[in-house]
Amino acid sequence: MTTEELLEKLELIQKLKCETSTLEIKSAEKGCPKHLYDSLSSLSNHDEGGIIIFGVDESQNYKEVGVYDPQDIQKKINEQCLQMEPVVRPLITVVEKNGKFFVSAEIPSADITDRPVFYKGKGRVKGSFTRVGDSDEPMTEYEVYSYEAYRKKYQDDVRVVDRASFASLNQGLLSEYLRLLKIGKPRLAAIEDNEIYELMSIKRDNEITLSAVMNFSLYPQVFFPQLCITAIVVPGRDIGAVGSQGERFLDNLRIEGNIQEMLEGALQFISKNMRTKTIINPNTGKREDRTDYPITAIRETVLNALVHRDYSIYTEGMPIQIIMFEDRIEIRNPGGIYGRMRVDQLGKVQPDTRNPVIASELEVLKITENRYSGIPTIRRTMMEYDLPQPEFCDERGSFIVKLYKYGEKASVDDADEIENNDLIVFCRTPRTRKEICEYLGLSSVTYAIQTYIMPLVEQGLIKMSMPDKPKSPKQLFYSDN
Repeated sequence: MTTEELLEKLELIQKLKCETSTLEIKSAEKGCPKHLYDSLSSLSNHDEGGIIIFGVDESQNYKEVGVYDPQDIQKKINEQCLQMEPVVRPLITVVEKNGKFFVSAEIPSADITDRPVFYKGKGRVKGSFTRVGDSDEPMTEYEVYSYEAYRKKYQDDVRVVDRASFASLNQGLLSEYLRLLKIGKPRLAAIEDNEIYELMSIKRDNEITLSAVMNFSLYPQVFFPQLCITAIVVPGRDIGAVGSQGERFLDNLRIEGNIQEMLEGALQFISKNMRTKTIINPNTGKREDRTDYPITAIRETVLNALVHRDYSIYTEGMPIQIIMFEDRIEIRNPGGIYGRMRVDQLGKVQPDTRNPVIASELEVLKITENRYSGIPTIRRTMMEYDLPQPEFCDERGSFIVKLYKYGEKASVDDADEIENNDLIVFCRTPRTRKEICEYLGLSSVTYAIQTYIMPLVEQGLIKMSMPDKPKSPKQLFYSDN
């Protein structure tokens, strides 16, 4: 950054009195911090990278104390960067202000194939950190593994299941799969069935694979008890709410079976716990029965979770969760977004597929199209129901889809209040335009800011870090509530 930009950052720090997901503050008044490794790792592993500013003391209400020696601190910063794997190459800027020197180190975002960036002195697992809000948190073993799995293209859906045998598979369903697979493929049809099983990863070296267990086993939970769905109905808008008689759940079910059976069981559970109301279709004038949520959106959401969840050994103890709240449904899926995909790209860019064999088998069985149309379908059907667009959240080791039942024509005040309150809480940590857009699950940054943020700014509920420069690309939005 330029010296002018560094001076602007110093002014911003005095205004916000806080760190952000991309800004770390260090005092360095009496010497260079000895352990920058956590921040170097977490910011390198952050999609946006980040900046470390030296010379501001957070413990003294962000007082500008300056650095002890601008030349020596640059040397010490670079020494620590050389201890990272891969080596971090910071861009360092020095500026003088009121007779004191301040130093910034811009930490570039590492390519996903180079992550996780870690401190060599602690090793890959203990030396890898991730940015959570304004803090550096140790990566879990699974988070470290997920980068390696993408980089090395591990296929956990075709790992061998030691205890499974060919006899444990549903022979009728397997025969139907082979029949459908051979249609229009005369050369494949000429191959012996047992060889096809190997070619299509039903077997690997005559051992049964996980994809075969999940799609064709008579009871997959014999081998993987937690590769199931847990579904609950909560009497309120938050976990922990209780009903009139003290009940925590209005309904509670463990859904098991193969992927097709779990999909059907989940749809039955949700349908049973949704209200159905009669409306007059404004286009046709006819009476129609309409559920709280479009069943097509529900099906696509649950199916996406079953197909794209992580099936590695690190998550085989984690079920998919369906939680029905008073105002929304949440489907929680073990395993975050796979590969280079970002939340704002969902449904617009063809993604890498975490479980290609599972997806292909379900396509042959005509359960899924496998054409990356799921998320566009969810968005379209929610819009047809006059409901808010789905909210997608990529959290640590988990992907969450939220579908809200309050639309623009029904309970709009409730919906707006929920959305506004969530945004205000989200902005307790200063956020960029892009972060807000991704949080809302929208594709247009301009639309997100104009529609959702600026009305709250006008009400004084959200503030701008640079109110005199409303269009600045460095603008941050924050709340005091």
